[in-house]
Amino acid sequence: MDGTGATMPPPAPAMGPLRWLRRHLFATPLDTALSLLVLSALALVVPPLIGWAFVEADWRGTSRADCAGTGACWVFIRARLGQFLTGFYPAAERWRVALAFAMAVMIAAPLLIPKMRGKGWIGAFLLLVFPVIAYFLLAGGGFGLAVVETRLWGGLMLTLVIAVTGIVGSFPIGVLLALGRRSDMPVIRALCIAFIELWRGVPLITVLFMASVMLPLFLPEGVSLDKLLRALIGVMLFAAAYMAEVVRGGLQAIPRGQYEAAAALGLGYWRTMALVILPQALRHVIPGIVNTFIGLFKDTTLVLIIGLFDFLGIIQAASTDPKWLGFAVEGYVFAGAVFWCFCFTMSRISLRLETRLASERRGGADRIGSTGVETAPAA
Repeated sequence: MDGTGATMPPPAPAMGPLRWLRRHLFATPLDTALSLLVLSALALVVPPLIGWAFVEADWRGTSRADCAGTGACWVFIRARLGQFLTGFYPAAERWRVALAFAMAVMIAAPLLIPKMRGKGWIGAFLLLVFPVIAYFLLAGGGFGLAVVETRLWGGLMLTLVIAVTGIVGSFPIGVLLALGRRSDMPVIRALCIAFIELWRGVPLITVLFMASVMLPLFLPEGVSLDKLLRALIGVMLFAAAYMAEVVRGGLQAIPRGQYEAAAALGLGYWRTMALVILPQALRHVIPGIVNTFIGLFKDTTLVLIIGLFDFLGIIQAASTDPKWLGFAVEGYVFAGAVFWCFCFTMSRISLRLETRLASERRGGADRIGSTGVETAPAA
């Protein structure tokens, strides 16, 4: 019996492998037929794929001549790996890219520790200070570092720069747009609606094309913006429009009583949003936010249209090299594996965050006062 005196159900018996298979794969004739069909398809596809990718593949060498087997030629990836990661960044300066990436990992790692103190300061440093350090480290021009123009940036480094900048920049803009769309001020609401609908109504490739080709025509004479900066601004504003709609969905899920209880406590608009409404709304839409981030990360491949060689673009360029013709499949498989690793990691982090917030909500009833207002947990 539990603490209330109610009778608890008996524990479920342990399920062995055979019982699990019978229950989940062969429970009915239809399940049996579908399971056998899928297993047959896997038996036809998986062994040849493993043979091509691992058993018969060529791993060592430096040139096309070292790929004489019938399997995949991973020598192509190995020989061009530096270019795939950093594009046309000078080889002698690639240590700066590695250092910037290592710093980002070391700063962000404590944020994944549940009981780590000072996460707010760490996050503020990561979002406000580190981008400045990373820019001067990658671009150079100071502290004795050679200048590396952004037109030489490329590969996975450029993909991460565009994706991270778009994700970090679009989130606060999207939150403000979502609040503005629900504002009681007609002018603010109309401007936010117009912005959101305008940017959501055009494809990203059009936004990038306009930022690269049309925007310089409207700038004053003698004023120019870096092509990468124009692309970053376009990606950021484009993602912010989608982020605004995701956040607005979370705001609509908050009961009206939360607003009324916050007003009864004397909280103003911004304190109500920061302490009561937004923490709950963002918790509801974590899957949608992460889905937007994943879509933005994959959409970075479109910057190739304006002459920026991101990770996929540099692989496409390398596969057209006469020295490596015929090995484009290996390049695309490698690109797909890298994109999958990043997207899968983001989804796992999202799931972990959802689980932790759900457990905090179940065990955090003490944070909800007698007024029924749920506030943000302490950092």
